[in-house]
Amino acid sequence: MRPITLVTGGTGFLGAHVVRRLVERGERVRVLARGGVPELAELGVELVQGDVVRDLDGGTPLARAIEGCAQVYHLAGFVSRNPDDGQRMMRVHVDGTRRVLEAASKAGVQRVVLASTSGTIAVSREPEPILDESAPYPTELVSNWPYYLSKIYQEKLALDLAATLALELVVVNPSLLLGPGDARDSSTGDVKKFLRKEIPVVPPGGMNFVDVRDAADATVAAMERGRPSQRYLLGGPNWTLKEFFGRLERISKVRGPRLRLPKLLQTRAASFLEHAYRAFDKTPPVDKMTVEMSHVFWYCDSAKAQRELGFAPRDPGETLDDTVRDLRARMI
Repeated sequence: MRPITLVTGGTGFLGAHVVRRLVERGERVRVLARGGVPELAELGVELVQGDVVRDLDGGTPLARAIEGCAQVYHLAGFVSRNPDDGQRMMRVHVDGTRRVLEAASKAGVQRVVLASTSGTIAVSREPEPILDESAPYPTELVSNWPYYLSKIYQEKLALDLAATLALELVVVNPSLLLGPGDARDSSTGDVKKFLRKEIPVVPPGGMNFVDVRDAADATVAAMERGRPSQRYLLGGPNWTLKEFFGRLERISKVRGPRLRLPKLLQTRAASFLEHAYRAFDKTPPVDKMTVEMSHVFWYCDSAKAQRELGFAPRDPGETLDDTVRDLRARMI
């Protein structure tokens, strides 16, 4: 009988694409997720309901999910720009990862691929030099951004603990995931805001994005070819946000923002709006954290993944076009 592959977070944006790749390869796939989706049943995927941080009804879903598995893709995560969610992100990314690795070791699993983010490596106040895996953790720069801080702690914990447990751990670090299938708008939310003309100004920073389908292929390749204890940046083009909005404008035919404001004014205005909206328990149209993140550069160099994993990002225009088409189909 073929061995079982466990995917945590298999209903998420990246996870769903990884699950599909594995099924297409003929693997037996088991998914640990808080809820099922019809596509899993259609693919013949086994579902264990639960998550990586809690036990339910006196049972341990994680232990049940990992039993009999030969390898694990740990893709479960929680994305938020709300500072109030900081503790929850720490629980999911740090405590949850500890539980997954300990359960994997106990179950005799030899190899784990962990999905992190390029933001644990490739973020800087300046556009150059473009950073690769040799860059130090940008802990000070991201200290006020709980998601990225929790992912740094996750990586450190995972790499140290895997060595202690004699687990082969490979980390993939995708940049902003775009493409079709982001049902929760966890990564494509800013593109949706652009289509709705909800982005008022052109921020001064720069960004990198990668097609989720290419990231999924590289994640599967990391299980086979990734070197243990290594991290692999998965990114596409390095563009200023002005160029990114310009490309989106040409593809979507939606006029992008033209207004430019000083950084300090943007940050203060966003902070005022955020406090005003949250006082009435409403989601602000723009928040201080998003504005701060749009003032830095998320450029990355993916040469290592190209050499060792065969990572080959597609034309970014295809990714943007597919993202816009998918969002519009679901916005109706």
